[in-house]
Amino acid sequence: MKYTAIPGIDKRVARLLQGTVMLTADKRDDNFRLLDACFEKGFTAFDSAHGYGNGACETELGAWIVDRGLRDQVVILTKCAHPEKGIPDRVRPEYIRSDLEESLERLQTDYVELYLLHRDSRDYPVGEIVDVLHEFKEAGKIGAFGGSNWLGDRVKAANDYAAANGKTPFTVSSPQFSVAEMIKPPWAGCISVSGEQGEADRAYYDANEISLFTWSSLAGGFMTGKFTRDNLDSFDNYWDTNPIGAYAYESNFKRLDRVLELAADKGATPAQISVAYVLSSNPRYHAIVANWRADEIAINAAAADIELSADEIAWLEMKTEEKPA
Repeated sequence: MKYTAIPGIDKRVARLLQGTVMLTADKRDDNFRLLDACFEKGFTAFDSAHGYGNGACETELGAWIVDRGLRDQVVILTKCAHPEKGIPDRVRPEYIRSDLEESLERLQTDYVELYLLHRDSRDYPVGEIVDVLHEFKEAGKIGAFGGSNWLGDRVKAANDYAAANGKTPFTVSSPQFSVAEMIKPPWAGCISVSGEQGEADRAYYDANEISLFTWSSLAGGFMTGKFTRDNLDSFDNYWDTNPIGAYAYESNFKRLDRVLELAADKGATPAQISVAYVLSSNPRYHAIVANWRADEIAINAAAADIELSADEIAWLEMKTEEKPA
């Protein structure tokens, strides 16, 4: 496993994070076995959210951490202000406050290392959002904060406000990023920094040393090779049909062709090459992965040991024609 240092967090942060969407309240023993196996392979950072599983995902993660006595060894990333309970826009200080307090209670802790806004509300004054997050940090309830699915210009506006008013800036962001470009958002309000569409945002984050915690590094499974040009009509499960609408386009199949070829050359899986692409693109990039089964954990963890060159990255991005030797 590879690790980074994030300002505001006094622990090493694993560059691969285990997601928690698969944790359910009726399968605690299975949840604990899965999380145990992840931890043993170096997954010491975990991604969750106030809205996942109507709170069950945070509850199960927190119960495991307490039961195993691991709070000093793990990093928790959780998110707030997602549309819930019929309220389409919850990017407001009152919801951010209530979400954090509920998340801390579920997680059985008094702080989280990483706290992100799950969505943005571009018409809402960014200063009020920075103020409440700065307040939480000063109170020791969060370590570092930022936006998930925020465009770079809004992050810049937040940080310009913070600089002008003596407040803590956003130091992390969590957009979608993968070899595949997001053609259509899989869910409303989702933001990607993949491909040419994301180059300006990536340049801003790099210039300002903002760390990325990227979701859907496998493009919802598209970059594993399970989808082909000829089998798209054979899927009916929601978790399969959702990424088809977002990523299953010829431009991405061409990228997938190259991932499959490079994987064969390196004796790796397409998923490993796809995750390695994220980690090799920038030393401040992290990839959130979802190990649903124990047998997936070692395979995904091994992706952190694969280094792709700048030439290989450019080739995967369709910027060059000749495959690097």
